[in-house]
Amino acid sequence: MDVVVDTSVIIAAIAGEARRECLIEAVRGADLIAPPSVHWEIGKAFSAMLRRGRITLQQALAAIEIYSAIAIRFVDVELRESLEIARASNIYGYDAYLIRCALKYDAPLLSLDGNLLRAAKQAGVSVIEVSE
Repeated sequence: MDVVVDTSVIIAAIAGEARRECLIEAVRGADLIAPPSVHWEIGKAFSAMLRRGRITLQQALAAIEIYSAIAIRFVDVELRESLEIARASNIYGYDAYLIRCALKYDAPLLSLDGNLLRAAKQAGVSVIEVSE
């Protein structure tokens, strides 16, 4: 079974947040998929942490090594359909790409972003919710 994962899930797993074990259990045995935008969002997240002084460069590079070891299959999504989702749901493109990915590959979405999960449900996507 495929599961679409977003940046919030990956960062939480890498950073060892409280929900880490629940997230890992939620995808055990699944194949992780994501639109290519997730890869760039990971870089954006770590660069923001660097800029705010929350982590050092060495910590960011170590986190990227962990991220590189996570088996994620990056799959294409159509911009046209993604923009239609963005407009219909009043969300940003990055979130629409995830919803389009879940719809296209008939896969549930795992995210820690409540707004994204609500929009995904409204679009008819099955979601996996992990509570604290």
